[in-house]
Amino acid sequence: MANHVSALKRARQTVTRTEVNRANRSRVRTSLRALREALTKGDVKAAQEQFRSTVSTLDKSVQKGVFHHNTVSRYKSRLNARLKALVLVRTNDRERSRSFSVFVHPGKSRLRRSRTY
Repeated sequence: MANHVSALKRARQTVTRTEVNRANRSRVRTSLRALREALTKGDVKAAQEQFRSTVSTLDKSVQKGVFHHNTVSRYKSRLNARLKALVLVRTNDRERSRSFSVFVHPGKSRLRRSRTY
């Protein structure tokens, strides 16, 4: 244990800063986990809303010195790529389901479904 007054003060400051940093790091991890779960579930609306709050949390963590700005930039880039991929998959699924058309084949009397790509 420290003996000097200044060393005792620094020890107290270290404890306080450790608690603050731990809380900030925990907040970021929770936000990232929630976004990854939303992406895994495939819910586009929830994932987009969670992405906005996660980006905000990540930017605040840079301001507070919890993470380096390049690390946060990498996280945001990769998460945005996953979100865009999910949106594209959902959009393509929706378009494919609409692309079924019903028509009568000229030589046949029954209805046929065709898929147009």
